[in-house]
Amino acid sequence: MSRDEQHDNGAASGGRGGRPRRGPGGGAGPRGGGAARGRRGPDARSGIPDPRGAGDRDGQGARSGRGRAAERRDAGERRDRPRDGSRRNTQGHERNRRSQHERSFSAQTPGQRRRQSDPARLTAFRALRAVNSEDAYGNLVLPGLVREHRLDRRDAAFATELAYGAMRWSGTWDAVLAQCVDRPLEQLDPAVLDALRLGTHQLLAMRVPDHAALDATVGLVRGEIGQGPAGLVNAVLRKVARRTQEEWLEHLSAEQPDEWRRMGIRHAHPVWEIRALRRALRATGRDPEEITALLEADNEAPRVHLVALPGLGDLAPVLDAGAEPGDLVADSAVSGGGDVHRVPGTREGVVRVQDAGSQLVARVLAAAPVADDTGHWADLCAGPGGKAALLAALAHQRGASLLANEVSEHRSDLVRQSLAPVPREAWDVRTGDAREIPSRHADAFDRVLVDVPCTGLGALRRRPEARWRRTPSDVANLAGVQRELLAAALDATRPGGVVLYATCSPHTAETHDVLHDLLERRTDVAVLDTARLAGQAALPGAFDGARAAGHDVPGGGTAVQLWPHVHGTDAMYMVALRKRA
Repeated sequence: MSRDEQHDNGAASGGRGGRPRRGPGGGAGPRGGGAARGRRGPDARSGIPDPRGAGDRDGQGARSGRGRAAERRDAGERRDRPRDGSRRNTQGHERNRRSQHERSFSAQTPGQRRRQSDPARLTAFRALRAVNSEDAYGNLVLPGLVREHRLDRRDAAFATELAYGAMRWSGTWDAVLAQCVDRPLEQLDPAVLDALRLGTHQLLAMRVPDHAALDATVGLVRGEIGQGPAGLVNAVLRKVARRTQEEWLEHLSAEQPDEWRRMGIRHAHPVWEIRALRRALRATGRDPEEITALLEADNEAPRVHLVALPGLGDLAPVLDAGAEPGDLVADSAVSGGGDVHRVPGTREGVVRVQDAGSQLVARVLAAAPVADDTGHWADLCAGPGGKAALLAALAHQRGASLLANEVSEHRSDLVRQSLAPVPREAWDVRTGDAREIPSRHADAFDRVLVDVPCTGLGALRRRPEARWRRTPSDVANLAGVQRELLAAALDATRPGGVVLYATCSPHTAETHDVLHDLLERRTDVAVLDTARLAGQAALPGAFDGARAAGHDVPGGGTAVQLWPHVHGTDAMYMVALRKRA
């Protein structure tokens, strides 16, 4: 959905060194091939570089500014053993203790340590607090915090993996914590609970030694919350550390009454979403047993897709810098790591980060045949402007122009910024309710994109907290708006023109049901062969064999459903409709 194109601008994922953790952990959570097999690459959206090959510093990846004594302690010394290597007797007294004058001291006093927190973990903590206390979007708030704390390449990657991982896996980690805390989790201070989630993610799903995860999290709590909760956090995390990730998953799964709940624990998705995604797989002609692969893909950091605006941008410098050519649409690439925002063209906006599925949406609308095209195009839900910019560039090549509509002035400003690289005569921006457009522009446009607000279940990779925020009632609440926007799009389209209905949710109530309801209500609509249009708009072979994306829909045409585990994109749905005379 267009309102969630903002998730194309997030931070990168990676991890600091340390011992591999047993079990299927890694990446953003319990997915095979993460910590045990190595990281897949950058998370993606802000261009923070891939940390691979940076090498380990200490168990916490400590930075040079923390003090050498602190670095030595974090790297291998246990807190339950004196720094001089002596032992305690059964009464707890030290044997062979050095004299007072011979003892070594930390570079910081205890009071200073309480006031200072590891900047990478502090960044992750503050991102988690913003998400859970202010309803912020993690992928939007984290990049700003990374800049605010001036994290270097490796620390930024660590903070991103920690923050996004704790957000994605908070449901499963809460189930772990519920067995380690002596009270209901809702009775905990929310800030303490967020700190526990961060500590649990480090212990169970990241390559961080236990002592480093414990010490750093307790220190974070002392510095940010206070001395009192630090003891609770220390005790709880020590209980968490008694089991490995896989042992916890097995233990928690065994307590669940059915396979759905076991799957929810193991893959960190609410049960209602798992059921909805499985139904969507079946409805679009795929094997419902692909659900495991889909859930695993949801927990992987997406690769960075780039697009060069046609006629304006050039991907050659990006490819020269190590990016791979895209395999879905033309003028696209997949970043090979590094700061993509330093590549020529990105600052000017003619080369930009955009999921390949979103690129395909714009290209399918542009590829649809329209007789006597007058060159009037529209994007009814344009914010923040990624698809609109690509559409406007395509329109400009044909001498057409785009009207981009957004409901709020703030989001309209974002659309203007996104469209700025495209010649000004090729676009205009309107602020207002898209459902009112037909009252002023009835039968006016040749091509209309309506990328409706949706639950975003197809973009869970990019919105790590979204799975826990959405509820089944959201689907029903959005369904009415989606139907009204689609009707308005058709009313604003001239006879013979084309509407492309798109959403980044595969939920059948937001896709199949909306289309079915429309066809029952209106007789002036024909469903086009969207799969054929997608094949024409995509690169040759993009949808061959197991990568086929088309499926039959009511009305005799086809729709297209992309999938993260199949196409490496967000789960974009699209169907092209022609307005009859």
